[in-house]
Amino acid sequence: MVNIAVLGLGTVGSGVVELLKLNEDAISKRLGDEVCVKKVLVKNLEKKRSELVEGKVTDNFNEIVEDEDIMIVVELMGGEEPALTYIKQALISGKHVVTANKEIISKHGKELFNLAEEHDVNLLFEASVAGGIPIIRPMKNCLAANKIEKIMGILNGTTNYILTQMTDENKSFDVALDEAKIEGYAESDPTDDIKGFDAARKIAILSSIAFNTRITSDKVYTEGIDKLDLLDIEYAKELGYLIKLVAMAKKHEDKVEVSVVPILLNKEHPLCGVNGPFNAIVLEGNAVGRVMFYGQGAGKMPTASAVVADIMAAVRSDNGNKLYCTCYNELDVMDPGLSRTQFYIRLRVKDRPGVLSKISGAMAENEISLSKVFQKHTMNGTAEIVMVTYEVPFKNLQEALEEIQAYKQIEEIASVIRVEEES
Repeated sequence: MVNIAVLGLGTVGSGVVELLKLNEDAISKRLGDEVCVKKVLVKNLEKKRSELVEGKVTDNFNEIVEDEDIMIVVELMGGEEPALTYIKQALISGKHVVTANKEIISKHGKELFNLAEEHDVNLLFEASVAGGIPIIRPMKNCLAANKIEKIMGILNGTTNYILTQMTDENKSFDVALDEAKIEGYAESDPTDDIKGFDAARKIAILSSIAFNTRITSDKVYTEGIDKLDLLDIEYAKELGYLIKLVAMAKKHEDKVEVSVVPILLNKEHPLCGVNGPFNAIVLEGNAVGRVMFYGQGAGKMPTASAVVADIMAAVRSDNGNKLYCTCYNELDVMDPGLSRTQFYIRLRVKDRPGVLSKISGAMAENEISLSKVFQKHTMNGTAEIVMVTYEVPFKNLQEALEEIQAYKQIEEIASVIRVEEES
């Protein structure tokens, strides 16, 4: 009998309890042990609960951490505190910890892994990045013989759902966001999703593992999707692209480039086929080449699937097979201004002779070559100009746009979006 405690009985916590019951025979046979939920930590003892946890709920964490029969603590509370304190106390008390908490892992992973190693226990966090998609353990085990060169991923289902609605149904951002809330894909406060913060935490975790260096989410250059316009989606289609919010990490000798930004992707790119609330991660290794992981990146049972798999791994790890921190490098995160890529730019300008010439001159002064330039709609004396550059350092473009913005003929620099040509 393996006793566990679950901290939090929300969507994922209740899913874990249900899945352990649903597949208990298969889990027991695969482990050679029965997994039993002994305690469940909740805030409100008076709230009606499932019969699966009858007699097991408590609002006192000490009952869990001081119980020597509990082998594994499963943290599914979310947020930084008190979850971080509880995880530390559990590790110090010699209990394995399983968590889906991307905020804690991305901010405090190194400290917690050191604690786990010091007390000879495991800290497992498969569900923290992509819900039910297995990615952490494959990177640490199956792809361990590779040098990972690049990661590209759609790591947030809310933003991907919104962009799919905007692309396929021609819905505005606000309408698509409201629909995402109704469908349960977006929280009442969707800031972390639409601003890219959620995906930034996830790519920080993945890039730390991929490049064996500690990268925290505050080092990730981040842009959200809340400023995207249907016009950009329409023009992107005309140019042969789709817009996705992409988390990306690349290795550059002794530096790591890491970002979460909207990108115009070549329609042949595998991530362009990832729609709705689904997630996907594309990895490139120097031996394996390109591999892709795809599936439901959130949701009750998909996330519970990853959590229960970690619980099973923690049981097996009691024989000494533990996954400790592999951040043995100390690589710097590259200045975002040095990132080289192509850019899509949409400008609203006064429809006057010589305007395009001035814009092109500013680009040339900053060593920026233009791949495509065309004028779209003209209305009430205002013209819309769309440009796509060749590959250029971001800082060069920023300097050029600062100069262009000062021209009195420029009404608005409406959009600046990165472009990925590779398919």
